[in-house]
Amino acid sequence: MPYPPPSRTPSGPRRRTLLASAAGAALLSGCTAGSGDSDGGRGGSPSAADRVRARAARDSGHLVERYDAVLAAHPGLAERLAPLRAEVVRHRQAFGGGTKPSAPAAPPASPSAPAAPSPSPSLAVPGDERTALAELAAAERTLADRRAKALMDVPGELARLLASVAAAGAAHAYLLTEAAK
Repeated sequence: MPYPPPSRTPSGPRRRTLLASAAGAALLSGCTAGSGDSDGGRGGSPSAADRVRARAARDSGHLVERYDAVLAAHPGLAERLAPLRAEVVRHRQAFGGGTKPSAPAAPPASPSAPAAPSPSPSLAVPGDERTALAELAAAERTLADRRAKALMDVPGELARLLASVAAAGAAHAYLLTEAAK
């Protein structure tokens, strides 16, 4: 006696239904996570979100200074570092830190032109390009990790911005690490 073919409709919920339900629940909880701030951050003191945004802008500014210091010490890295530095400047602007971009660290138009703006004198840069890149990668990684941890304490839109910038910082760290090899 032959066995009947298996039924084409499985019993229980389908995988797509479960995934859609889980994604919907995550979106709903993510949208309401930051609504605990009763005054919307408009009270007498700055809200946690405002403090996180200000710190993120300052941190991006310090990272731009690190890029500038490395570029001043190693002008040969300008072509490689200029796009990453430009992204960090945009990150600072996205967090509200400075409305005008810093002087670009683009490769010089002629061999006698300066390669980058003068960096902060307090930043020491290793004489070896690989070590300088590795330290810059470590700074990017540390900042990306700090921003990823701050995600849980801020409302939706700022959390998305922090997540995006943290991901970009992690990508920068990877690129810098690969360049240091």
